[in-house]
Amino acid sequence: MKSTIGEAISITLFGESHGNGIGVLIDGLCPGITLDMDYINHQLTLRKPKGRISTARKESDEMNIVSGYFDDHTTGTPLCILMENSNTRSKDYSKTKDLMRPSHADYTANMKYLGFQDYRGGGHFSGRLTAPLVAAGSICNQILKKKGILIGSHLKQINNLVDDSFSQDEKELIQQIHEMNHAYFPVLNNKKQEEMIQLIEQHANDGDSVGGIIESTIINLPAGVGEPFFHSIESVLSQLIFSIPGVKGIEFGLGFDFVNHTGSEVNDTFYMDKEEVKTKTNNNGGINGGISNGMPITLKTVLKPTASIYKKQDTINFKSKEDTVLQIEGRHDPAIVHRARVVIDSVIAIGLLDLLTQRYGYLWMGEE
Repeated sequence: MKSTIGEAISITLFGESHGNGIGVLIDGLCPGITLDMDYINHQLTLRKPKGRISTARKESDEMNIVSGYFDDHTTGTPLCILMENSNTRSKDYSKTKDLMRPSHADYTANMKYLGFQDYRGGGHFSGRLTAPLVAAGSICNQILKKKGILIGSHLKQINNLVDDSFSQDEKELIQQIHEMNHAYFPVLNNKKQEEMIQLIEQHANDGDSVGGIIESTIINLPAGVGEPFFHSIESVLSQLIFSIPGVKGIEFGLGFDFVNHTGSEVNDTFYMDKEEVKTKTNNNGGINGGISNGMPITLKTVLKPTASIYKKQDTINFKSKEDTVLQIEGRHDPAIVHRARVVIDSVIAIGLLDLLTQRYGYLWMGEE
């Protein structure tokens, strides 16, 4: 029962939502890398709740690196990051600890951990654990950015409100990513932002929640990255993205829409652009055989409506084994899709750095 993932670069996640603290251990980083702390803190800010479209719980997310970083450089030994939990209200959960919240991990955690799990705020299953994921991913992301590899995501859809899609033009794509990575609620069509926020607020007023789709793209990843069969780009990124609470689906390139087309319609034909190999279309999302082909990698992630809603719901009392009715208390997000965007970027960075390190070696990270 491990909370560790990765081959050349591995991360171990630890802590609970209402415990003393949370954190992450990163192993496999090259020595001699200088970290941009302002960038990491900025990324953590993008994950924080803000306004009526998020939970009222506010945590400082102050990052404390306790090992693996000395004299402003990575040492090459495991890098450990700790974050304190300070704004908890655990009494909100003690009254309902035997009531299994619908679509939460309460029941399954009871079955797996025999009732010894920390149930407060979702415990180890809480979205609170995505804060150290963002910290780790921000370290990986800044290493990738130095290599010219950029990752960007936007809110593609909330209910029936649909944002524009990424441009196929690489220069425009880079500009879109650059602008979005500094936005708390990133969309490509600014008119959709206000409509989406109003929709979230409307459901929040009703004591309900909404889900959404996040579209991501990766540009300038060299061709030849990926370790088939079981560590293909799709395999690695999917496993990491599905570790984010609330994620229920992922598709690469055209994804499920492939079913509506023939091979002659969707095959990505190759052509030479001077000395560079490119494809005329990118329906496969920049991946063939689990390996990058040099085109932008595109994917979409579906997040379900937040499970914690204020409406009354049918459930069971796990202790008495009786049917009952639950109405939760506490502080909860009416939507997590906007906060999850930076988490998705972060775990993508972790997965890509792992795959790149497997291909080029860990000293590649430190090469200028």
